Amino acid sequence: MASIEQLLQDIEKAPKGPQITAIFDFDGTIIAGYSATVFIREQLRRGDISTRDFVEIARAMTSFGLGNLGFSGMMAVTSQFMRGIDEETYLQVGEELYTRQIARRIYPESRALVNAHLARGHTVAIISSATPYQVAPAAEDLGIEHLLCTRLEVVDGKFTGGVVKPTCFGQGKVDAAEDLAAQVGADLDDGFFYSDSTDDQLLLERVGHPRALNPSDKLQRLAHKNNWPAARFGSRGRPSVSQFVRSIAATTSLVTSFAAGLPIYALTGSRRDSVNFSFSLFADTASALIGLDLNVTGEEHLWSHRPCVFLFNHQSKADVVIIAKLLRRDIAGIGKKEIKREQPLIGKVMEFGGVVFIDRADSKSAIESIAPLVDAMRNEGRSVVLAPEGTRTVSPKLAPFKKGGFHIAMQAGVPIVPIVIRNAGDVSPKGDFVFRPATVDVEVLPPVDTSQWSAKTIDSHVIEVRNMFARSLGQPELEDPAAAKPKKRQRKSPARKKAAAGGKAPARKKAAAKKAAAKAKATPRKKAAGKARPKARPKSAK
Repeated sequence: MASIEQLLQDIEKAPKGPQITAIFDFDGTIIAGYSATVFIREQLRRGDISTRDFVEIARAMTSFGLGNLGFSGMMAVTSQFMRGIDEETYLQVGEELYTRQIARRIYPESRALVNAHLARGHTVAIISSATPYQVAPAAEDLGIEHLLCTRLEVVDGKFTGGVVKPTCFGQGKVDAAEDLAAQVGADLDDGFFYSDSTDDQLLLERVGHPRALNPSDKLQRLAHKNNWPAARFGSRGRPSVSQFVRSIAATTSLVTSFAAGLPIYALTGSRRDSVNFSFSLFADTASALIGLDLNVTGEEHLWSHRPCVFLFNHQSKADVVIIAKLLRRDIAGIGKKEIKREQPLIGKVMEFGGVVFIDRADSKSAIESIAPLVDAMRNEGRSVVLAPEGTRTVSPKLAPFKKGGFHIAMQAGVPIVPIVIRNAGDVSPKGDFVFRPATVDVEVLPPVDTSQWSAKTIDSHVIEVRNMFARSLGQPELEDPAAAKPKKRQRKSPARKKAAAGGKAPARKKAAAKKAAAKAKATPRKKAAGKARPKARPKSAK
């Protein structure tokens, strides 16, 4: 089996440019499992298919799996039940299912391969027998422009129940890949193709660089026979019993760690010492149980300007452990009030540890809630840590930043220290309970001075700090509308004009007055000499 590092090295050796194609199968290759099962469950839940319809779909899929029915025949059976449904409905369903279920199935290793090809300027595509409603949201999230898949027939915005032929399966995938290569001026002999199944054998044999990812047993044997690189990823899919038990232990260690600090509080009366002890104990215990390691750059900025406001991008529930391991002591934070309702014991522990819970739906109440944090920074020297996105994202892409942390920094008169977490989703993506072992890369950026900030300019400062995260993550930056918009020329009132001239008429007015006076003196002399010609009357006077 090849390692992910070896596969990445192969990409680095490939020439740069769009003439190199990198094509990925979707189900089982980019994501763990099958997107079709997610969609069928949703169709049942929505009532788009009945139980009887589901039985017929299951029968068709079984026949396809046994080789008694072709792929196009299976799609004809399954698509007929969508007749009359608005396509727009399924575009929305696809987005929702991606956010709720499919995003967390993406293999971090596959994402790394996609990013490596994109960095080389290669033409990257997803090719799948699935429909765009299953695949398009993932392609957009991964930054993949080209999507080659099976299309359903749509007339006047509604599904007809038919399938557009040819379907994207078997030879259909080869034809679609050839068309893409011709479109971008590439040659598949130089291209890469990643797949998990012998269903894609024809395209694997057609490209110059076939790759077997998470291969079935049959593909594993074929890859071995043809000396194709193969790799298997354990970062997604069904967790082991050990991972499940360790995840429970890591989660509950927050309670046990704070319980261990209570004797310090009882004997010394110092709540601060008790919380600091418990915070560090939780960081070490939970990270050991998870198998979490950190690769940190800029670590000196964690200590150089305390107290401060630490801001981090929020991808995973593992961020709590990551932040605890980084910051160690003298920390206060902000949490959503739902935690107290859904996990009352953990909520109580977090509250004891200095977390202020806010109602994200009530901005006025949230602003009032942060006053104790400002006091804690001024009076106790504690730092505040929070996620400006407000909630976890389903991918490493940054969400919009909220202003709460920026207001806290301004009110307390302290700097902001950005903590950029690159791959916490490898440990536990949004929606997953289980933690998986991983090394997370963290970059701590230099402190940002807030002493000259004001409420009027805060929007620009939010964009400025967010762009620091974006640059570190290699993501697009936002344009600051205030900086981009040219300043309007202010018209001075007469009073301001007079003040600007020091109470005297401007020089150009003096010159004009002198010229008019000279002209008035010269006119009578000309008339007296009888040489002046009469002036034409203005047209308006006629």
